[in-house]
Amino acid sequence: MTVRKIKIGGLELKNNVFLSPMAGITNSAFRSLCLEGGAGLVAGEMVSAESLKYLSKKSFKMLKVSPGEHPIAVQIFGADPETMAAAAAHAQAAGADIIDINASCPVKKILRSGCGAMLMKKPLLLGNIIIAVKKSVKIPVTVKFRVGFTEKENLSDLLAKTAEESGADAITVHGRPVSRMHNGEVNLDFLNKAASIVKVPLIGNGGVTSAAQAREMFEAGCAGVSIGRAAVSNPRIFSEIISELDGNISEHTGDCDKVKTLIRFLVLNSELYGEVYGVIRARKLIGYWLKGLRGGAELRKRFMEMKNLNEAKALLLQYIEKDKRL
Repeated sequence: MTVRKIKIGGLELKNNVFLSPMAGITNSAFRSLCLEGGAGLVAGEMVSAESLKYLSKKSFKMLKVSPGEHPIAVQIFGADPETMAAAAAHAQAAGADIIDINASCPVKKILRSGCGAMLMKKPLLLGNIIIAVKKSVKIPVTVKFRVGFTEKENLSDLLAKTAEESGADAITVHGRPVSRMHNGEVNLDFLNKAASIVKVPLIGNGGVTSAAQAREMFEAGCAGVSIGRAAVSNPRIFSEIISELDGNISEHTGDCDKVKTLIRFLVLNSELYGEVYGVIRARKLIGYWLKGLRGGAELRKRFMEMKNLNEAKALLLQYIEKDKRL
């Protein structure tokens, strides 16, 4: 099982190589680039169900889906079934194609509130949340969790079965435990065991940066793969991986192409937030984007001084012209 069309509930997707939700990163501008780059499904930043309950304008803005962003999963987090159900209904009304329940976030602030990965310790509550969300929407519902809290602990079997029996249309499992955050090896054995006991699609996540790593997840029984940080510097990674898995030789994105894509991202980001704040928000990603580029460290340093879109574009175009002459 490798690249193919995949059905999640009643929704058929063109392929099974997806963009993972990432806080502060997977906004509308970035999602658009990843869809252009071949992703079969993109995901928004996780949105607090409690914030939606109290009518947070910022949270409602995060739910917004542009016409060209489909198919998209909107991820919500919370620990109360009723509040999560209401949040899911808001997300559906905003244009979501899939509701994704976050039971995987390892950030301490989220854990202290009883949300994210803390739900892994409360399978009954997680099941009740899935049931409530399913009743509140007409679109597919998925859930994401991790293999366990510690490296030797495997909760993925129990949680996968709980999710399926509660009505989840698909499951995403991050192959690292909560204790490892985003570092360390992915446990393919745990992914395989979880995939083998459920009939709904199980999507593997964690550390996929190449076709070889994606293939390992497929060979472990995953019905699809979800890519996170590797897409930040290269939104075309989806089509590159798909091409290689299909047996073709993929030409990887060069330095100039990466910088050109960065310029396009800045333009889209500025349309969302304005030409000053759009560039300021991009500073969070610039380290990822320029990593490994010739002269990337110096370019990053200079980019942090840019005050608006025109200054940032001029700097990056200067880099492209210089790189062409080398």
